[in-house]
Amino acid sequence: MSAWLWLLVPLAPLLAGLGLLTLRDRAIGWLWLACVPALAMVIWPMPALDLPMLWEGVRWGADDLLNRAWLGFTALLWGCAGVFASSSQRDDPKRMRFWTFWLLALSGNLLLIIATDALSFYLGFSAMSLSAYGLIVHQGGPGPRRAGRLYLQLAICGEMALLAALMLRSHAADGDFSFVAWQTLPMDGLTLLLLLIGLGLKAGFWPLHVWLPLAHPAAPAPASAVLSGAMLKAGFLGLWRCLPEQDSLLSGWADVLLAVGIFGAIYPALLGLCAGKAKAVLAYSSVSQMGYLLMLLALAWHHPQQRQALTVVLVLYGVHHGLAKGALFLAAGLIHAGRLPRSGWLLLAVPALAIIGLPLTSGGAVKTALKDAWHAGAFEAWLPWLTVSSLTTALLLTRALWLLHRDATDAPSSRPPVLQVLPWALLSSLSLLLPWAWPALRAPMLHGLYPGGVWAALWPLLVALGIAGVAITRGWAVPAWLASMPDPVLWSSLKLKRLVQRPPLAVPVFHPDRSRWRRRERRWNRFWNRGALALSTGLLAALLWLGWLW
Repeated sequence: MSAWLWLLVPLAPLLAGLGLLTLRDRAIGWLWLACVPALAMVIWPMPALDLPMLWEGVRWGADDLLNRAWLGFTALLWGCAGVFASSSQRDDPKRMRFWTFWLLALSGNLLLIIATDALSFYLGFSAMSLSAYGLIVHQGGPGPRRAGRLYLQLAICGEMALLAALMLRSHAADGDFSFVAWQTLPMDGLTLLLLLIGLGLKAGFWPLHVWLPLAHPAAPAPASAVLSGAMLKAGFLGLWRCLPEQDSLLSGWADVLLAVGIFGAIYPALLGLCAGKAKAVLAYSSVSQMGYLLMLLALAWHHPQQRQALTVVLVLYGVHHGLAKGALFLAAGLIHAGRLPRSGWLLLAVPALAIIGLPLTSGGAVKTALKDAWHAGAFEAWLPWLTVSSLTTALLLTRALWLLHRDATDAPSSRPPVLQVLPWALLSSLSLLLPWAWPALRAPMLHGLYPGGVWAALWPLLVALGIAGVAITRGWAVPAWLASMPDPVLWSSLKLKRLVQRPPLAVPVFHPDRSRWRRRERRWNRFWNRGALALSTGLLAALLWLGWLW
């Protein structure tokens, strides 16, 4: 088969958009097929495709474990969420606009994964980031508009920072935009800071997470699923590719980055305990889990000799969290469509328990792999904080399940649509099935099945369940002053909006003297009426003569 099939990966969603324009509603049920070329290229990989006709050095493909696994779980999540959305958005009067932004974001997300050069990555990253705005504000109203405004302001700032960083990085490489060439280049502090800001705003780790808790409750459930499960990971994928494998500056920043990652795993989880909506709690959970990926990045910076092993852990964590969190957000939408049976609640708890790190799940395998990588490095003294973050994660997911159960009591007493149940059930069951089907996950899962490892994975969940039981029986509630604390980020966003809409500078007003300008107009007309034809003919002849002489 030909390497030209890689073109179908980002172009299939755009071709599906053309079908949407012509067939309208008849095409919606088949739009999830736009993910099939990406899944096919994961199962039957082709050689990378060189496209020098676009620009020098452009190459699309997925020829290593990181790219193939990332492409696989991203396409699977978008496909399942697409099937879900074809049912949940069926009666939406603005569904054509929704699917337009959906397909553009999907195309950009797939392109940035298969890109091996910075220009292709930036093109896909920008298309994905800016199209996500349409998904966030889709439902309309004050909440989505506020969330979309903040997201767009930060997304544009991130785009500018990322573009500046890529230009600086390319200048250091003498104009080369390939990631392979960048792996051996030293890093400077300004470029590193711009990369962390530009890609971190999309990755949503603390303290660049401020848009996430607003965007997820505002967006439709399938949009939240891909936003948290797939789009957030693009920032970490970019950081992993743009930075060199070994650099003294990165080693010096590793301790600071590790501290930020640990704090970013614990503090957002505590903030999420104060949220009153299930999707907001899940959004804070995503911020917390991004802290774990930041820890992995810090380990790679400090121990470049372990980069290959840490790349495997990064892949496992991205796949596990993307599928599990996507399942939880689809569950939030499913509950609003109809009540779940008891068997459905057991399946709903599986991805939540996987994120907590329950043994025999994908999360348990990933946590074991992370601890093994941690023990092999010089950060073992920081390991107790990892245990604390496991406890806060368990508390946060327990609250999310309780809020979902509360929402189910207000949901219509009807059977959920099949096209929503099937993709959700597939994603939820993968947290149990994937470790047995994928050897890279199966090995750490089995490695953690010893008494000490099982107890270390279980006790945070048991403590969280005990605290939740006490809170429910005693009727504990979040204090009103804590739930309604002012948000300085929202205040700044609104201030910027008002500043743009009502600029502080006075608008100049021009009051012309009409009679004076009328006299000038008449004088000008009389001048041209006398010899305008002769003058224009002479000018044209002179220009032709000069051109002939030249």
